Amino acid sequence: MAWLILLVAGVFEVAWAVGLKFTAGLTRFWPSVLTVAGGLTSFVLLAQAARTLPIGTAYAVWTGIGAVGTALLGMLLFDEPRNALRLGCILLIVAGIVGLRLTFSH
Repeated sequence: MAWLILLVAGVFEVAWAVGLKFTAGLTRFWPSVLTVAGGLTSFVLLAQAARTLPIGTAYAVWTGIGAVGTALLGMLLFDEPRNALRLGCILLIVAGIVGLRLTFSH
């Protein structure tokens, strides 16, 4: 269950990070409220998952999901660069997340 909670925390991590783009530097009220709520939700879920999972593993997976998801959505929503090196680096992050999950024994 902790891994599922961590995955949901990572999705909220992506949501608040992408949400920052819509806040105009936290000057737009509703986008800012939703972004802060997403960040708090992400953090609370990370804390919940870390009750069972090692903090180093939980934090690395959480930030990895956030980095990969945010980078991919940046490419899709904001026309950020899509070159092979960038995509390769994103795949390395995914490999690290999968590796941490596969090597976890609990």
